[in-house]
Amino acid sequence: MGQGAGAVTTRQRKVHIELDKGHSQLCGTAVRIFEANDRLNQILIENLDPSVWVVKPPGSRGSSVRTIAAIFTHMHNIRCKWIRLTAPHLNVPIQLNRAHCTTRQARAGLAESAARCAEMLAEALDGDGRIKEFRRDGWASPWPAGPEMLCYMLAHEAHHRGQVCMLAHQLGSPLSNQMTSRMWNWERLWKDSGRD
Repeated sequence: MGQGAGAVTTRQRKVHIELDKGHSQLCGTAVRIFEANDRLNQILIENLDPSVWVVKPPGSRGSSVRTIAAIFTHMHNIRCKWIRLTAPHLNVPIQLNRAHCTTRQARAGLAESAARCAEMLAEALDGDGRIKEFRRDGWASPWPAGPEMLCYMLAHEAHHRGQVCMLAHQLGSPLSNQMTSRMWNWERLWKDSGRD
C-alpha cells in the first residue's frame, strides 16, 4: 500500500511539472502572438498613404465618425485602459490625443502599449496569481485571467484594422494586394518579430 501511495505522489508531481511547462509555453506563446499582432499594426501604419491619416470618409457628419488617426489612437488608449484596470502596478503609457496624433506618435505609442500588454499577458498567464482578473472596462464584469483575454484583445484590434483598411479604400487610397497579402502572412510576422 505504501508503494501505491508513493507512485501516486510521483505521478502527481510529473503532472504538475507538465502543467507548469504547458502554462509557461502558453504564456510565452501569448506574448509572441500579441507582439506579432502589434507588428501588423505597425506595418499597416507604415503602408498607409499619409494623406488619409486625418480625413473623414465622404458623406460623414458629426464627431462620431473616426479618422484613421483616431482609430489607432483609440487602440492605444484602450490598451492603456486594460493595463490600468488589470495591472495597475505596471507603468501605464501616456494616452494619445486623437485630434493631434501623428503617425510617428501613433507608432511609438502602440509600441509602448504593446510592450506593457505583453508584460500584462505574461503575468496573467504565468500562474503566479499576481493578475487574477482581466478588466476590459470599468463597467464590464471582470473575467478570470486566462487565454480569453488574449482572444478579446486580438479581436478588438483586428476589428479596428478592418475599419482602417475599409476607410483607406473609401478615401481612394486602398492598400495594395501585396500589402493585404502580407497582413495575412503570420509566418512572416512571426519571423519579423524575431521568432523561429
